[in-house]
Amino acid sequence: MARFEGKTVFITGAARGQGREHAIRFAREGANLIVIDLCEPVASVQYPLATLEDLAETERLVRAQGSDCIAVQADVRDEDHIRRVVDAGVARFGSLDVVVANAGICPMTGDESKIMTAWYDVLDIIVTGTLITLRATTPVLMGQEGGGSVVVVGSLASLRGVSYTPDMLSPGELGYGAAKHGVISLMKNYAIALGQSGVRVNAVIPGGVNTPMVTNPYFAEVQAKAPAGWMAKVIGGDSLIEPSDISSAVLWLASCESRYVTGHALIVDGGAHLL
Repeated sequence: MARFEGKTVFITGAARGQGREHAIRFAREGANLIVIDLCEPVASVQYPLATLEDLAETERLVRAQGSDCIAVQADVRDEDHIRRVVDAGVARFGSLDVVVANAGICPMTGDESKIMTAWYDVLDIIVTGTLITLRATTPVLMGQEGGGSVVVVGSLASLRGVSYTPDMLSPGELGYGAAKHGVISLMKNYAIALGQSGVRVNAVIPGGVNTPMVTNPYFAEVQAKAPAGWMAKVIGGDSLIEPSDISSAVLWLASCESRYVTGHALIVDGGAHLL
């Protein structure tokens, strides 16, 4: 039997990249999916964000695995809408078992990254969006037999600074690091508070991943400012990690195989944090 047969999984930021890969992998393991994404530009973000076509492709790929899927354009900053999406998913599938708070932006480049709007955008989407996701979903998990599992997505920027020169101290870049630190705090607090309800809350900490957030011409500007080898790893050199490697960690944290793991930040970076 597949690990998530008959389970329902809610994933934010699922139109492409890591979120899409997580959705496909859960579907392959038998889960029904509720997936959302903003599918609109954010002024402070220079690289193109996901589109409605991307979200539709995620839904198609999930259904190709034999799973049912609800795909909705939704903003993680809109608590009322997120609650309605969650309620609709629970009404359709009968439960909510796993939550993956994956939505994020990286406004590190371009003129817009240098003004305070970038700070507000990245904190709102990553930290406030994760909090709203938790607020909308954890009462459902707490109210059902067996609880459930939550995985929030951090970054190496959750563990260390990434501004190597004074000109990298932009609101966008600093905001990204602050936001990724912030989601780890949310994870730890929710893990403590919900443990007696059978709800586990963990985080995955990816290194540089082969997604459109990194594989775009603008991110090369960030790399040019950083010291040589700043993305080096113990395993794999300077190559990017594949989304499937992060999904393997997410599925393990969400599964009963990790039933005594909570409040943990699982680093999947090829040892980059050691250097």
